[in-house]
Amino acid sequence: MNGNEIKRIVDAIHRDKMIDKEIVFEGIELAILSAARKRFEEDDEIEVRIDRATGEVEITWNGVMLERDHIDDLGRISAQTAKQVMIQRIREAERDSHFDEFLDLKSQVVTGAVVRVDRGTVIVNLGKVEAILPRSEQINKESYRVGDRVRAVVLDVKKSGSRVRVILSRKHADFVRRLFEVEIPEVHDRVIETRSIAREAGHRSKVAVSSYDTSIDCVGACVGVRGARIRSIVEELNGERIDIVRWNDSLQVLVPNALQPAEVEDVILCPMLGKVLVLVRDDQLSLAIGRRGQNVRLASKLVGWDINVMTQESLDMQLDTSIEAFSVVPKMPPELIENLVSQGFFTFDDLSVIEPDDLLEMSGLSQEDVDEIIEFADAEALRIEQEEIAEAEARKLNPEGAIPPPASDIPPPSDPESAAEIPPPGEPPVDEGAADGDAEAAPVEESPAAEESEEAEAPVTQETEVPTEEAAEESAEESAVEPAAEEVDEAGEAPGEVEESESEETAEPDEEEPSE
Repeated sequence: MNGNEIKRIVDAIHRDKMIDKEIVFEGIELAILSAARKRFEEDDEIEVRIDRATGEVEITWNGVMLERDHIDDLGRISAQTAKQVMIQRIREAERDSHFDEFLDLKSQVVTGAVVRVDRGTVIVNLGKVEAILPRSEQINKESYRVGDRVRAVVLDVKKSGSRVRVILSRKHADFVRRLFEVEIPEVHDRVIETRSIAREAGHRSKVAVSSYDTSIDCVGACVGVRGARIRSIVEELNGERIDIVRWNDSLQVLVPNALQPAEVEDVILCPMLGKVLVLVRDDQLSLAIGRRGQNVRLASKLVGWDINVMTQESLDMQLDTSIEAFSVVPKMPPELIENLVSQGFFTFDDLSVIEPDDLLEMSGLSQEDVDEIIEFADAEALRIEQEEIAEAEARKLNPEGAIPPPASDIPPPSDPESAAEIPPPGEPPVDEGAADGDAEAAPVEESPAAEESEEAEAPVTQETEVPTEEAAEESAEESAVEPAAEEVDEAGEAPGEVEESESEETAEPDEEEPSE
């Protein structure tokens, strides 16, 4: 192989694979060196060099320059070895080139076509490499088919063997940031800057923007005329709602802006805990919190502080509860308790994470007292956490929270003998026949006409006489029994059987009469 042919091969590889020529020359030198070692001894010193200008190959063996005839006589096996080494070297160089290229595109938007879908994972052809869009990085309810165009941000780039693995994402906040740069010229030109982004992909995003030019309304420029600019971004995100917030370096202004559309009454900063107390009216509380806490959660991510939304009444109750809880902490004076509560320390968990130096400066106590206070708060926080875990496990074991019914709600037993009712105190005892009647129909007050009808029917259902007081009671009770007996007659039972059973039931009080 002459020098011109080697130069032509190097130029072709450089043009097709976008690999640096120097890397290709080094690969050819390494391939020829591997082939030469097959011909000579392992202990021999062999050097291979290719002239970059002419492409001529020079081989030095133990300090002696070999003639061209020796180079051409390396043999078929040595040439095959050189070929394999050359191919491997070119693949590695190509992989490194692609890796460096896509590493520069990290956090940038790329566009490709779907070549296949494997168990929810989308394989996207980006031209030189095939990228992966995992299901975890797709927006909810998205579906792709072969041939669809996909726009996503490069999340990560890795080397995997002889290939480059590019991972894409459509859920990352940088995807929204890059879409703003693409769709809004002022953001692309750095006149408007996206200061912070909080996102729950597929549902809602909050974007805080600011302008370096005071004559430009940053929010209006992002929205566009009749929402034209922001609409294109929303369509790319499959209808995801986007809130554009005006950035301000002051948390007193930024937090109310982040909680829009809710109206904020007051903002209380707790810098020692990194949280903000936001006071709102009762009618604005649910709006500030949002559906399932989404609004306040995104606002917290946007400003970088924990936000607690409450009403003034809830804050007053929390202050009283915290003061009462901290009063059991040893070595803690009332003045220190009020100072801590005013700084937002409402729970033992908050108190356990305070820096000892800060507490020492606030209280003026000794180091031993401060350590004792923090240890006590840590122990109480752990105890409360364990109780909450136990309650959660109990709810899992009894998810419906079933409570045994009260005694009054327990149904009567199926055994008729055990179903006899015990009369309340102060009422006369009731015979068994009357009790059976009461179980079927509750006694009611009867008119004189009803009493006359019962007296007329008395010879049929009663054979013996009872004392005057008991007769009045039995006549009222039997009136409730007789409708049931009539229903039995209609069902086809013999009237004689009903009369016989009733006569047996009414005969029992005569046997018990002497005992009275």
